[in-house]
Amino acid sequence: MKVTGSTFPISIFTGFLVVGALLVGMVIGMFNPLYVFLAAGALVLGFFYLIRLDEFIVVLVIIAHIMIDSYLGYATYQLALLMALILLLVCYLGRSADHPWTEPRWFWLWFVFLVLTIVPLFEGGDFSLSNSFGYYLEVVFSALVLFWIGNIIAKDVAAMRRVFQLLALMATLFAIHTLIQATTGVFLFETAKAREELQAYATYFQLGGGTSRASSFFGNPNGNGIFLAVCVFLPLGLFVEGKGFWKKAFYLLETLTVLAALACTYSTGSWAATVGGLVLFIVLAGRIKYSVLIVAALLLMAGMVVVLFPDQIAVQLSHSSDTSDTSLHLGGWETAIRVAEAYPLFGVGLGDEAYLVRAEPYRVAAQTKPLAEPDNSFLQWGAIAGIPTMVVFLVLLGLIFWAAWRNWLAADPRSRALFAGGTAAILALSINSLTVDGWTSPVDIQFLGWLIAGVVASPLVTQHLSSWRDTGPAEKKVETDARVMLAYPE
Repeated sequence: MKVTGSTFPISIFTGFLVVGALLVGMVIGMFNPLYVFLAAGALVLGFFYLIRLDEFIVVLVIIAHIMIDSYLGYATYQLALLMALILLLVCYLGRSADHPWTEPRWFWLWFVFLVLTIVPLFEGGDFSLSNSFGYYLEVVFSALVLFWIGNIIAKDVAAMRRVFQLLALMATLFAIHTLIQATTGVFLFETAKAREELQAYATYFQLGGGTSRASSFFGNPNGNGIFLAVCVFLPLGLFVEGKGFWKKAFYLLETLTVLAALACTYSTGSWAATVGGLVLFIVLAGRIKYSVLIVAALLLMAGMVVVLFPDQIAVQLSHSSDTSDTSLHLGGWETAIRVAEAYPLFGVGLGDEAYLVRAEPYRVAAQTKPLAEPDNSFLQWGAIAGIPTMVVFLVLLGLIFWAAWRNWLAADPRSRALFAGGTAAILALSINSLTVDGWTSPVDIQFLGWLIAGVVASPLVTQHLSSWRDTGPAEKKVETDARVMLAYPE
């Protein structure tokens, strides 16, 4: 893996960019005052680029994707992807010893992935080129960009920790929004479009006894559930890895808040994914006492929930045992398999419109209604982009787990909890993708998923851990003391 470090006057480049944005904003602000606020936002963001708050900016990218591209409906402008590309450019131009640069891991395989999906892009364009091209940007191209950024900003364990801290804080804020919606019925920062969608799907998202499933800004409780199921392992990893009572208390509070919000989604697939990720986390936590403590705490918490919230548990169990929902999922999978067999090389085309139309002749009886996607990301790749693309995606996913495992082996016992949290998050996303379009959804979680994957599989972390592991005993002790003082200041 090629890792480079050189110097470039990035501050000058970014300074011109900021000044240019300010001048343009002042000019167009004379025609519409709204653009003044947009220019001010661009100025603040440019300042963040200038002082190299890379970890903070990439979290802003995730927030922009959820709030602006998806929730507000401005995906046409691809603001989050544009912010990510600018960050990638800044990282390249500002590469140095303190900010190393690296190519993405397995670049040749990513290149194959990008090329294989070009034909499905135009196949889907037969129905709507804007729809298929937007899907290509948000699900295919952005996957490489976010994974690459994750590879770059996770230059060491400290940087990895900062990313997870910011992501955990973001997830907690979304969880609080979910809890407010579920407990009071009030949707904070609601737009007219969101209100219409909630009213349209109010009956569909309602369970027995009038219980509503909280969707927050995702527009769908399943999307909200998969987001929370992935994020819960980030503060949990920080809790095990952290030092100091108040830090651990804060991370534990974040974890419990996200879990409470997850319960409000009543998402069976997300709970299954959480359990699967939790098993892996307990195995990889790196410290036996914390593994035992987590298991004991979860058993105690589960008992308290059963005693204190019997009605909610009954509703969740009733929803989980709904055979009609299970039958629809299985029917969607069978249809997707038949579509992949009929279009084995390049699928029916990217975008929900292509699948919605071309999958109809192959729909089985168990799929009682037309679907824009088969509620299974792995089968969806085979159906919309062909079996070769599905295989490449599975290989990429397998290599990510392998690289995360190698980094976990090289880390010290305390730092292993961070890799355990990130790896468990990727596993939770993969498990949940068996029942929803997790890895293949253009509006929910894939930006965050690929970022976490890039962080735990970063070659810079590998290089950092390997250099520490290969030092001699005396040097290692000195370096270990220095690392502890830097990573865990009193």
